[in-house]
Amino acid sequence: MDFDFTKEEKELIAEVRAFIDKEATPELLAETRQLGLIYGGPEGRKFIKKFASHGWLTPNWPKEYGGLGTSEMVTYLIREEMAYSGLPCIFVGAHMAGPAILRIGSPEMKKEFLTPLAKGEIEFALGYTEPQAGSDLVAMKVRADDQGDHFLVNGQKTFNTHCHVADYHWLAARTDPEAPKHKGISMMIVDLKSPGITIRPLITMAGWRTNEVYYDNVKVPKKNLVGEINKGFYYMMSALDFERMAPPGVYRNLFDEIVHYAKSTQAGGKPLSQNPLIRQKLAQMAIELDVARLLYYQLAYILDKGSIPNYQSSMEKLFVTELSQHITETGMEVLGLYGLLKEGSEWTPLAGKVEHFHRWSVVETIYAGTSEIQRSIIAQRGLGLPRQ
Repeated sequence: MDFDFTKEEKELIAEVRAFIDKEATPELLAETRQLGLIYGGPEGRKFIKKFASHGWLTPNWPKEYGGLGTSEMVTYLIREEMAYSGLPCIFVGAHMAGPAILRIGSPEMKKEFLTPLAKGEIEFALGYTEPQAGSDLVAMKVRADDQGDHFLVNGQKTFNTHCHVADYHWLAARTDPEAPKHKGISMMIVDLKSPGITIRPLITMAGWRTNEVYYDNVKVPKKNLVGEINKGFYYMMSALDFERMAPPGVYRNLFDEIVHYAKSTQAGGKPLSQNPLIRQKLAQMAIELDVARLLYYQLAYILDKGSIPNYQSSMEKLFVTELSQHITETGMEVLGLYGLLKEGSEWTPLAGKVEHFHRWSVVETIYAGTSEIQRSIIAQRGLGLPRQ
């Protein structure tokens, strides 16, 4: 069995690497890290527009909407390369909302949003979670009442990470309070500059910002309804499958730096790399990283076959995010007490990345559904076990 990429895919990724080497400025990398790997900041927007002009932001989209008409595998290769390079790799518009619009959006909606998304001109923010519901999305209470030519939206969302830098909200709201909980929800696109929207910051333990968002009699045109009314829960589940397809490149890069540190740092007159315990732990991480990459590229394979990965997305998200904790814990052990030092200290190894990502890795296992939610999905949909 041959797991290698094609000659054309290797040539393309070499071209992408050369572009990144030239255009990834220290200012862009610092902004990306401060924002939590999302894009929308001034440096990120400048970079993405140049990057997207090659068709690399949405290469698998049809050419009429700004894509290259290539395979999903090419998209996944590029995202992994961006993640490894420390660039924005979480794109709500291009990789979560955009694929849903391609499948269920009206012709007018596709015309209005897809090409600007493919060009990197606009970005979306997810609007699912509510303070009283958490991961239980059917318990959401934000209401969108039908007012004839528009919806009137009221309520509160929370942990909506992109909202302070995005242009549109990919909003789930209850449009039929009398229907069974999962049948009364609709998806709609909301201009975040609409009157009545208030966005307030919440700072995570990783140091980057997420948001709580308040809707107070916000008018949303009917044309911004995505797909059919009251079928939003099913659309949301599909978009969540795309959200969970996380490239492991960020942690592959951190692991490579930890390995280099172990080879180049002496302790007790010997390189750390000769310590048997450190060697065992690093070898174990290398194995798990290879598994993570195979799970990641399996998602592209399934998409290229015409299906949307479901429990497989949960398997990849669960494995990669828990692996991120294993890698940063290993990094802490390799660096010893130096691993506790933050970025900015003159004594901090690896520019404080281990300390930073150690806090970050806790957040990783919560967003897009906690690890407990992912295991429940795998049990029910993957193994056919009864619902609890």
